[in-house]
Amino acid sequence: MLNKLEAIKKRWEDVEQQLSDPKVISDMKLFTKLNRQYKELGVIVNAYHDYKKVVENLESAKLVLMNEKDEEFRTWAKSETEELTGRKEKMETDIRNLLVPKDPEDNKNAIMEIRAGTGGDEASIFAGDLYRMYSKYCLDKGLKTELVDCSEGTAGGFKEVIFNVTGDGAYGILKFESGVHRVQRVPQTEQQGRVHTSAATVVVLPEADEVDVKINPADLEFQTARSGGAGGQNVNKVETKVQLTHKPSGIVVTCQVERSQHGNRERAMQMLRTKLYEIELQKHLDGISKRRKTMVSTGDRSAKIRTYNYPQGRITDHRIGLTNYNLQAFMNGDIQQMIDALQLAENAERLREGGVLA
Repeated sequence: MLNKLEAIKKRWEDVEQQLSDPKVISDMKLFTKLNRQYKELGVIVNAYHDYKKVVENLESAKLVLMNEKDEEFRTWAKSETEELTGRKEKMETDIRNLLVPKDPEDNKNAIMEIRAGTGGDEASIFAGDLYRMYSKYCLDKGLKTELVDCSEGTAGGFKEVIFNVTGDGAYGILKFESGVHRVQRVPQTEQQGRVHTSAATVVVLPEADEVDVKINPADLEFQTARSGGAGGQNVNKVETKVQLTHKPSGIVVTCQVERSQHGNRERAMQMLRTKLYEIELQKHLDGISKRRKTMVSTGDRSAKIRTYNYPQGRITDHRIGLTNYNLQAFMNGDIQQMIDALQLAENAERLREGGVLA
């Protein structure tokens, strides 16, 4: 481990030198990437310095225990050896976790999209339930959610809802939620009490920065319309709703949550950058999935990842085979245990990938 940590320290020092290079400073994309890497490596380097001191002090205490004849010194050395051994083992566990190869997207804000799938009105209601679940979870975690666009279901819930999640590590926390969520329950409209199966699709994307994606203004088609839904005086009077079409890719995004056309256009541009960034990110995820035996965060929208069974009060995540029987609390935002288990499974794969685990 010390050899691996020493190599990381040298890489950290190399990055530190590069950050003072005028050529690097003038390249904003490279500078941002290296600066992020410098901060991440710095956390490991600080842990390495602390670990090295503990190892050196432990060796000194062991030497005293081997060579000292004075019982008072030997008692002290024995106590010190036991304490330092415990600290060393804990630090090794912490450092192994730090050595997990980091996903560079994890620290970014997230954009979440929830869409009703099979199941008609019940699927829209379930999509609304998922939106409330994530909203409550984010509130408890200190993450800020902001509605971007939505299409309400005829019987409640949403046919589609898109919202931003901002805060430290938002994407890294929520990225495992991408996939098909299936619900088994008696719909409100069911007269005979039969259990139906419906589904909703969740997509979690890392918010793309301007340095990540460059868009040629000539490739954009810009349209406006009057906003719909509840709002202020401008609703249905002023054309504040924005629709952007990226002609090369055919991607279309709309935004109507801001009161001004300018505000909606800025949000729509952010959404478009994220959509274009997703295309490259998916290639990266596909490459990783081919290398791993198990893959938690595939980003595959068609993969059935979780079942919510109301008659039995259980939630099952099919990727890691974990079942909980706290459905009511789960739907009220108590999903941290599931996220922790998914992160643990993903980290185990990353540790093997990085050669930290066999």
